[in-house]
Order: sequence, then structure tokens, then C-alpha cells
Amino acid sequence: MGRFWSLMFLAVPILGVGCFVWALADLPGMRGHWLPENINDHGHIIDSLFMFILALTGVIFIGTGVALFWFLWKYDSEKNTEPVKYSHGSHALEVVWSILPAATLLFIAIFQMDAWANAKMRRPIASAGPDGIEGTFDDEYLKPIVEVTGRQFEWRIRYAGKDGIIGTRDDIHQVNDLHLPVDEEVVLQIKSMDVLHSFFLPNLRIKQDVVPGMKQYTWFRANRTGIYDIVCAELCGWGHYKMRGQLTVESREDFDAWLEDQWNKQEQSEFLIEEEE
Repeated sequence: MGRFWSLMFLAVPILGVGCFVWALADLPGMRGHWLPENINDHGHIIDSLFMFILALTGVIFIGTGVALFWFLWKYDSEKNTEPVKYSHGSHALEVVWSILPAATLLFIAIFQMDAWANAKMRRPIASAGPDGIEGTFDDEYLKPIVEVTGRQFEWRIRYAGKDGIIGTRDDIHQVNDLHLPVDEEVVLQIKSMDVLHSFFLPNLRIKQDVVPGMKQYTWFRANRTGIYDIVCAELCGWGHYKMRGQLTVESREDFDAWLEDQWNKQEQSEFLIEEEE
């Protein structure tokens, strides 16, 4: 039975790599199981980092699986007639297998610094061109056009009214329905009303944990129109599954028309309320 289990250990890396290749090739049975379509100009940075770490850990995974197979096969008690030998270990070997993982993690930490800076630190500035993402002073930063608030169990979305300021009476309010213009640098202001949430736009490679009491920002440049998912990537309670919204990326003309329609509905609603009073 010893060699049977060694073959089972060998099957782990073989099946693991096979499933990844199957999904990556988008073959029948695994269609749509790889990364969703990237529609963010800056998303390739995240994808490249993901593939690099996947390849690095994949090599370690395969090497570990093969080593386990070899030791189980070679030292099978039913086939090996040599006497048992005891060892007190090797201090040098312990140092090596402590240093190598530490060096690998340090390398990954340094390698990903540019990706982290682009996604979390280099907020677009108002004077920047299509690809400009540098800035140092807060008053130069591109102002958020939408405020997204996580709440059990929905995304509350607020657009500035005609005064252009978020937080005033003429704001436009939506629930789980986010509209944004294509081919424009967009900044979102995100916060939580109650517990930890995680604002996740898979097609834009955006994931931002939302912490109660904090205002956070995320930015991107969508380069393709369409309808995409908004989900919560943080288990936030019994209704976590309900926190699924819809992102509509559209032309600037369609976005302005939609926003104008929402303003008109808002004004009409306020007018009817005032008449009733």
C-alpha cells in the first residue's frame, strides 16, 4: 500500500497543473473559470503580478509534490529491506529552508511595490492626461464623481447633483446600480456604514476593503462598454450573498443622458413631496 499512496501524492501536482491548464485554455467543462475579461487600462499590472506569483508558487508546489512522491516510493517499508537509520537532523539544512522562504517572500514584497503604488497610492490628478497618475498635493487630485457606501446588505451609490458636490441635497441616490463613463479616469470614494465590506470589481481588477469610520479611494480607467458585476469579497453577515450590484460602463453621452434623467426624476420627486406637504 505504500507505493499506492506515493502515486496518490504524485497525482496531486499532476491534477493540479492539469486543472489550471484546462481553465487557462478555456476548454469545454472549464469555460469561464479563469480570470474574467480585463477592461481596466491599469489592470494588466495586476494580471502580470498574479501570473508571476502563480508561476513561482506553482514551481514550488510541483517540486514539493514530486519530492513527497519520491520519498514515499523510495522508502516504502514493504519494499525496503534496509535497516532503519535515525538522524538528529541538520542545522545547516534548517537554516537553508528558513532563509529560502524568507528571501522569496522578501523578493515578492519588493517586486510588487510598483503594482501596489499604482493601485493604492498614485491617485490620478486633475491636470493629468489619459495616462497621468502622479500627484503630490491633495488639491491636485482628481475629485471622486461617485460615493459608494457598503451597508448590510447593499451598495448605496451617491452622485453629486448639479452643484457638483457630493453630500448636498440634490445628490442622486442609487442602490446596487453604478454607471460610469468609458475611457475616462474615474475616482470612487468608498466607505462603510456598519461592518467590514470589500468592494470588488472583477473585470476592473479592483478590490478595496471598506473599513467603518474611514473614507478610502479607488481609481481606474474602463476601456470597454458593457455591464459587469459588483460584488462584496468580505463575509459581512448572513445576507452577504445579496451584495451583488451592476456596473454599467457607457459612453460619455449616454452617461450624461442617464445622469440628466436621474436629476429630472429627483426634481420631480421633490416637487411632488412639496405639493403633498
